[in-house]
Formats: sequence, C-alpha cells, structure tokens
Amino acid sequence: MGAHIIRRQEALQRGATDHELQRQCRTGVWERLRPGMYTPRDALDALDPTAAHRLRAEAALRAASPDAVLSHQSAAAVHGLEMWNTPLRRVHLTRNRTGGGRRTELRHVHVAEFADHETTKVDGLRVTTLARTVLDLARSLPFEEAVVAGDHALHTTALTAADLAEAVADLPERSGRRKAHRVVDLLDGRSESVGESRSRVLMIREQLPVPNCQPNLYTADGAHLGRVDFLFEELGVVGEFDGLVKYGRLVPEGQTPADVLWAEKQREDALRAAGWQVVPHTLSRDRTPSGAR
Repeated sequence: MGAHIIRRQEALQRGATDHELQRQCRTGVWERLRPGMYTPRDALDALDPTAAHRLRAEAALRAASPDAVLSHQSAAAVHGLEMWNTPLRRVHLTRNRTGGGRRTELRHVHVAEFADHETTKVDGLRVTTLARTVLDLARSLPFEEAVVAGDHALHTTALTAADLAEAVADLPERSGRRKAHRVVDLLDGRSESVGESRSRVLMIREQLPVPNCQPNLYTADGAHLGRVDFLFEELGVVGEFDGLVKYGRLVPEGQTPADVLWAEKQREDALRAAGWQVVPHTLSRDRTPSGAR
C-alpha cells in the first residue's frame, strides 16, 4: 500500500497500544508526520519531494484550526503545480486573521485576508484557489521560481491570464501587489516545461525582447517547418531549449534518444535553410523542489 496517514486514535481503536506505535517510529518502520499521525517510512521514501510534502500538508491541515487553509507551495503541491528550487520543508497554511502568524521548523502559519471565493477543496483538502496560490507564490518566492509555477498553472489548468489579472487587481495595495503584478504580467501558459520557463526568465533578466513562445513556422510556399520554443521574429532568431529530458524520459514510445536527436538536427537544418538563425540554449543546472524531507 502507498503512503497514507495512520492516525493514533484509529490505531488504538484497532487494538494497537501507544508502546507499539512508539516502537514503530523508534525502529524506523513508521515516520511521525506530526504528533498522533504517522506513515510507513518505506512508502514515504518512495515519494518524490512534492508528493511527500503533500502528505505532510494533509497531516498538518487535519490538525489545524478549522479556519486554516493550505496555501503557498503547500496549495501548489495539492493543485499539482510544477515547482523548481522551491523549499518544501515547511507546510504553509493561511488563516483569515490580522495577527497570530507563526513559523516553526516544519510549519509556517500565515495570517492574511482572503474571501470565500479564494478558497476551494481539492480531494477533500481546504486550499487556496489556483489564482490565489499563484499570487501567493508570486509575492513570496523569487521571480524565477514564481514564474515556473505560474506558467505551469496557465499551461495545464483552466486558469487564465484574465483570472490572474482580476485577482491581482483585488489585492490590497500594501500586500505585495506590485511584486505579484510583475510576475503575472510576464507569465506565459504556452511554456511547456520548467526549462522553457527558466530560459524565458533568463532572457528577461538579460533585457532581451520577450519572445513569442511555441509558434509554428512555415516556408515561403507554406510547408510546415515545425514548432519552435522561442521566436524573435524581428531579429530572425529562433531559440530552442535543449533540456536533457527531451532526450531521456520524454522520448516518444518506439524511439530512442538518438532518433530524437537526429530529428531535431534535421528540423534545425530546415529552419536555417529557410533563413532563421537557430540558437540552442541549455541551462547549467536543473534543480528540483528542495527541502521536502
């Protein structure tokens, strides 16, 4: 059975004793998620960092005040958003209050105003909505990390840029609205990967023009050359993100990494023959969500 929460009261009702529960934790068979809540250690270790954080977030929410909701990266994990280089050690909750926030090693309780329409339930868990979650990340994370999550939300869910623009406009002026605006204005739901989002951030930081993402290009006689990652049409430049994942786990069924590499070379040769300058880009480091354990 996969990772799941074992509650002390339920275990006792099934005949276990506190001594047995303590022994399970002491010997490493179980891990204590928080007082009175446990999970099998081997199942927890098999989870990726985001899924492990989601399990810890569920345990924290079950023990939290009724008015608390999961927020920030904890809500992002529940919504299934891609995160890069984002600390996941602490569970984030928000209470609709003006004071009483606190932070411990494993939990960060925020206090902030939110309306009823800014919360929802996902798999029975109370969380901030996608729009509110993206805005909270935009206000609390560095720009690059916030763009990665926001791009993924626009690319994979029903959330729209108009939804985010409306949500930003509703933020109080002194609540990080300017920082959120900067992130929201530069999000692009056409971005298809963490690497593409990070590449676009690098272009923005280098004061390059904001590229057109994922456009289709054609020859003069209408033949389809292919879809490219980034296009700087006025400069005659095509930008391509060369992520290792393209040649690894996302290789189409029935093909090898060598097949994909050869097809990419042929496509780039065709683009150059049509007059486009192709500039590949590889990020030097591709970190995953950090601090989950």
